[in-house]
Amino acid sequence: MSPFVFPSAPVAPLRGGPVLRWGVVGTGEIAGDFIDAVHAHTDQRIVAVASRSAERGAAFASAHGVEHVVESAEQLAARDDVDILYVATPHTAHREGALAAIAGGKAALVEKPLATSEAEARGIADAARAARVFVMEAMWTRFLPHFVQLDALLREGALGDPALASVEVAWRADLSAGGRLVDPALGGGALLDMGVYSLWFAQFAIGHPASVQAVGSTLANGVDLESVAALRSVSGALATASTSIRATAPGLATVSGTGGSVRFLDHFVFPASFSLTTTAGGAGSETLDWSDTSGIAGRGGLAYEAAAVAAHVASGLTEAPEHTLDDSVSLAATSDAVRRSLTVVDDSALR
Repeated sequence: MSPFVFPSAPVAPLRGGPVLRWGVVGTGEIAGDFIDAVHAHTDQRIVAVASRSAERGAAFASAHGVEHVVESAEQLAARDDVDILYVATPHTAHREGALAAIAGGKAALVEKPLATSEAEARGIADAARAARVFVMEAMWTRFLPHFVQLDALLREGALGDPALASVEVAWRADLSAGGRLVDPALGGGALLDMGVYSLWFAQFAIGHPASVQAVGSTLANGVDLESVAALRSVSGALATASTSIRATAPGLATVSGTGGSVRFLDHFVFPASFSLTTTAGGAGSETLDWSDTSGIAGRGGLAYEAAAVAAHVASGLTEAPEHTLDDSVSLAATSDAVRRSLTVVDDSALR
């Protein structure tokens, strides 16, 4: 058997490509991490931030090297020096920020989830397409080098026909402390916060689900705590996707096909390595490890997403081929289906 060679899988160059001027909506942790990653690793520039609190906005802008502060997404979208909005507000405000960008004729990168329901996600997609404006859900993991490589493996057929995938994304939260994760008005719960990664990986591995079954639990206020979803694609491939805010999981994932399998060795959400076992080259099997050698770790990887989006916008695309609006709508529909299957538990048992 000839030794297996990983296919060429170039990522979008972090420097030297098209440069956009970004406006950031929101002043939370992910907004700060995005700005820091973009400024540290790319030529992209954040020129303004929107915050409803002038004081908080000024402090945030000063901390992250941003010159201008405005009050709203609408004001960002009206600025001549802003090409694209990055919407990093709480989940329930994503739709508002996305529609403000679209109405202003500006591209938008909208944090996960694109919206809190399939209906809202479809509304954003319809508005973006009608206006012919670029909009993408910020599925940053898809643009990391290890997923660019995995995508190339799947397209080349190194795993054969995908048949089975499994994934878990879970971080334990202090449910007694209150806050965003247990607040339904802010889109609280495991699914919209971290489960979006597990459902996305399942969809990436086997295709859009044709059927969804799930078990799990919610608080009386509707905030989901944990779930395990079983998905089946049109081709018959199966996936299990687990998430929880009651426990922490290592964030590993696998995808297996008729010709081989991939097993992640690190938390797949962040820059990671994986092990490939393949029989694609002939009789017998071969196992090789693939590692990200970029030196970029953790949320520093947000830079890849920004560089790729800038290239797409500069090329005149209105959707990202790596993660289309149809992908986002499908993801939202799966999340809705999972939530409908969950069982209410006694809140007092969790305190």
